[in-house]
Amino acid sequence: MIDTLAKLHSVDIYATGLDKIGKPLGFVSRQVKGWSERWQRAKTTTVPAMETVMLWLNEHMPPESVPSTLVHNDFKLDNVILAANEPNQVIGVLDWEMSTVGDPLIDLGVFLGYWSQAKDPVARRESISPVTCEPGWLTRQELITRYGEKTGRDLSHIVFYETFAIFKLAVVLQQIYYRYACGQTKDERFKEFEQVVIGLADAAMELIKQKDL
Repeated sequence: MIDTLAKLHSVDIYATGLDKIGKPLGFVSRQVKGWSERWQRAKTTTVPAMETVMLWLNEHMPPESVPSTLVHNDFKLDNVILAANEPNQVIGVLDWEMSTVGDPLIDLGVFLGYWSQAKDPVARRESISPVTCEPGWLTRQELITRYGEKTGRDLSHIVFYETFAIFKLAVVLQQIYYRYACGQTKDERFKEFEQVVIGLADAAMELIKQKDL
């Protein structure tokens, strides 16, 4: 999968006319600003860790990775088709409705954000597919190394992108919980999302602490 992502990011957006599907300049700052605003609208209580992560993201935006590339914007295990006889081979990538052009490390961050490991906090493992916790799957660090080898990009700020991906996932779940808390949906499964959001915020905080060591 990581090779597929690297290949996707090697597409010449100008030769294919894909440069016209988005505005790459300021892409990361718009993403952080937009999801910060969504959090403010959807929160039902104060979550100190989420507030800290949001502030950290807004204050630590790295220089955007250049050149800009095609960005899938939701690249994860759920959105690829694997070959039945060779499950390590990707034969299709699904759900392109959020695709744009911009900083490709947003894609890598999302990919890492949805890639759980056995040592992860429970909230992070339970909010996404636990299959990558099983033996035989690459670690997130191995994925980062492989992507760097394939693309030659500077990955020194990858913690920012992974942290943003976890923050974004927490906001998505909070938006769903907000609907439940407001009585807009009666699905009892969503009742647990409040605690999952707190757990994801704590996981994002751990990433930030590791970077600051």
